[in-house]
Amino acid sequence: MVRLFKHYIPHAVILLGLFDAVLLALAGELGWRIRAGQIGMDLGNPLDRAWALTGFAVVMLTAMISVGVYGADATRSLRYAAARILVAISLGTIGLSFIDWALKGAHFWRSTLAYSMLNAIVFLMANRMVIGGILGANAFRRRVLVLGAGERANRLRQLGERPEVGFVIVGYIGMSDQTPVIEEAINRSAIHNLTRFVENLGVSEVVLALEERRNSLPLKDLLRIKTAGVHVNDFSSFLERETGRIDLDTVNPSWLIFSDGFSSGRAVSSVAKRLFDIAASSLLLALTFPVIALFAILVKLDSRGPAFFRQTRVGLYGQPFNVIKLRSMRLDAEAGGAQWATQNDPRVTRIGSFIRKVRIDELPQTWSVLKGEMSFVGPRPERPEFVADLEEQLPYYAERHMVKPGITGWAQINYPYGASIEDARQKLEYDLYYAKNYTPFLDLLILLQTLRVVLWREGAR
Repeated sequence: MVRLFKHYIPHAVILLGLFDAVLLALAGELGWRIRAGQIGMDLGNPLDRAWALTGFAVVMLTAMISVGVYGADATRSLRYAAARILVAISLGTIGLSFIDWALKGAHFWRSTLAYSMLNAIVFLMANRMVIGGILGANAFRRRVLVLGAGERANRLRQLGERPEVGFVIVGYIGMSDQTPVIEEAINRSAIHNLTRFVENLGVSEVVLALEERRNSLPLKDLLRIKTAGVHVNDFSSFLERETGRIDLDTVNPSWLIFSDGFSSGRAVSSVAKRLFDIAASSLLLALTFPVIALFAILVKLDSRGPAFFRQTRVGLYGQPFNVIKLRSMRLDAEAGGAQWATQNDPRVTRIGSFIRKVRIDELPQTWSVLKGEMSFVGPRPERPEFVADLEEQLPYYAERHMVKPGITGWAQINYPYGASIEDARQKLEYDLYYAKNYTPFLDLLILLQTLRVVLWREGAR
């Protein structure tokens, strides 16, 4: 994987994206040439169209990221990718038409866009049939050797069996005399020279999956392997990189303290984040006010009670604040006390079911963003009644409050909606990853991919 602004991106995704960028520029140029030939127009110098072609490629790539074209499912399923590409190209074309109208120019003619759109679909699908298959081959995956043969090693084996991962495990080495969970593991005593063994297997990374490090950490071997140019990683850091979350079962306070993350250098990023929140929330409130007003009326007509409801949530540093949402449940939904939402929750009204699916009920929260109590991106704020219980049952739960809560977040785009202690645990792992690795780049990625969650109703309840 490549670490870009503290966030890991698979090599295959980067290579596929680079090929897509070039093909999109070629699709735009071919569209221009086809239309110019039809009307007898001089083709001119392609460099004169460089800005227009770059704009075409950037907008299309942004739309593709937004709808999940580079997600794990889309990179290994041609049918899945085709559906996402069609939606992305359609959205991109609409976006380019709007940009051209706003700029009052002739940068993206409708006829040229039509040809470019068709060319892009053909080129991108061909790219996935040819390049996509090659990138999925084991030759492009990192070769990993696991030191350990217990439960941790078994977890890595299960992770390595997923088709979307970017590594292949070439062997396991048992570092103790205990009965191994991995039956095919080789005992360390059977290997005369571990460094040469690593070189012979063509290993690019060694992962420590030891159940107990005391008196079993092969420091001399690891030093030689490291100086030979092979990357050495510990179990928790490897899982963080490969899964995009922090594994609560294995991390400890010292790992959180000494690992890279929670940087003090985010002060400038925080200022930029706040300026973006102010500008974007002001614009969004102005644009969506008619939508909020319309559905407020519909909510009022659909069921007894107010159109909006206020609810106390836990915010930055554990401070409580009131969040405003369009009411989607009956007025007596929590007559018996605070409850988790459930699938097909009978408390949800008819209009409430719709506005939850398309996330319209979340729009009034933009006011909390403008006031500074929330941000567009961050962990979802939880209710105080649940927070007290979750902090007792889940380690490091209080650490998620070290960043400002958000309307959307890393957990929301990676984990389906859940309402249980186990779901809260899974989401906490993603929230801690976000708090540890926050950058404006990660915020942008989350904002873009939120569109995927909305379009395909992923996580809505």
